[in-house]
Amino acid sequence: MINIKHHGAVTGVTGSCHELVVGQSGIFIDCGLFQGEEAGNGATANDLSIDFPIDHIRALVVTHVHIDHVGRIPYLLAAGFQGPIICSEPSAIMLPEILEDALKIGFTRDRALIERVLGLIRSRLVPVPYGQWHSVFDGQDGSLAVRLQRAGHILGSAYIECEAESDGAFERIVFSGDLGAPHSPLLPEPMPPERADRVVIESTYGDKDHESRVDRRYRLKAVLENALADGGTVLIPAFSIGRTQELLYEIESLIYEFGGEAGMGSDPSGSDPLWDDLEIVVDSPLAATFTRIYRDLKPFWDAEATELVKQGRHPLSFEQLTVINSHEDHLNAVDYLTRSHRPCVVLAGSGMCAGGRVVNYLKAMLGDKRNDVLFVGYQAKGTPGRDILTYGPHGGWVELDGERYDIQARIHQVGGYSAHAGQSDLVRFVRGIEPPPSEIRIVHGDADAKESLKSQFHSAGLTGIMIPGLA
Repeated sequence: MINIKHHGAVTGVTGSCHELVVGQSGIFIDCGLFQGEEAGNGATANDLSIDFPIDHIRALVVTHVHIDHVGRIPYLLAAGFQGPIICSEPSAIMLPEILEDALKIGFTRDRALIERVLGLIRSRLVPVPYGQWHSVFDGQDGSLAVRLQRAGHILGSAYIECEAESDGAFERIVFSGDLGAPHSPLLPEPMPPERADRVVIESTYGDKDHESRVDRRYRLKAVLENALADGGTVLIPAFSIGRTQELLYEIESLIYEFGGEAGMGSDPSGSDPLWDDLEIVVDSPLAATFTRIYRDLKPFWDAEATELVKQGRHPLSFEQLTVINSHEDHLNAVDYLTRSHRPCVVLAGSGMCAGGRVVNYLKAMLGDKRNDVLFVGYQAKGTPGRDILTYGPHGGWVELDGERYDIQARIHQVGGYSAHAGQSDLVRFVRGIEPPPSEIRIVHGDADAKESLKSQFHSAGLTGIMIPGLA
């Protein structure tokens, strides 16, 4: 018996947790938190218990370390999970860091308890190089090996190939995790698997394509020029891993190309010294930690980024970049930027504005027309980010910490900086599998996105398409 079950990311885009059963044993692919309205589906803010059997689970395989893919790991351990946590080498470095932050926010402030949990997690980690088969179990009733391939979503992200055998039946099953968009900064794009009998594919942007890198870079430049023109702040709600580092990479390239004294672009005659006055602030200790880890893991960067380093550029550590760590410095920065007329870009978490330091900036800055809010990632239903994006362009309001805040700031969305593949990228990924898989399960997306992607798969001549959780 070889079977697939789903314990999250079925009715939305968060809470990823999938189960592959082979004979009498199984593995989990991810074990993430639910966010936004999806928090009521299988887990809530007050009840994150693991409400499905785990005694037969031999391992947890992590696709990447975003919290909606790993946030329930402490609860999985508390439920009695005894197996290894298999992941890529970069993910093994980053997972304890992201879970430490999650534990402090949603689990306990007891430092000793946090250290015990993190110590347990570190002891279970099994880093596996990309492209290398790893045996999970091999018994009389079945065997399973997994192989991690680059997914291009964030540093360390992987899609998972599973080679399963039970009762004489052999299957290659692929779990996409979150796939990255082609031509993203820093990371190589994902390549389709060599073969797959069944595929479980994400559909976050299953209903749309992203802007090209040229277009999104131009739009980012235009938003930053708003700050240069009127001395406002461009506030970018961004998750600590992935988008923060990609945006720093792109912003450094804009300063290099268009700046005056600091800029050294190919056309000095077109330089603008105003770019040298643009301050970039990362107001997130966690984002600063992961930016350092990104710098330390240059061997996993793509060829373009590696070449910049050879040229002496420092795309994640440049002169105009300031990192804010302490809460006191954070409050001072909010107050200073609210009163000043110095152009600034602030990257602060969380990415969906559901908490974190970005909320204080929003409270202080949404009512000022000089400021801009730039969304670069998916905003789940029920989050303040989705409300700002929906109602902000029409002069609406958003509720933050129980209070209403009118929105006068300009609201932008540059979809090309999403770390997720677009519709055409997802179709291309699956169509690249020869022969085509006999079954395609669409998960990790809103209903409309799933149906749209299903239609595109049908148009591409693919069959066996199903959407778990929908009739």
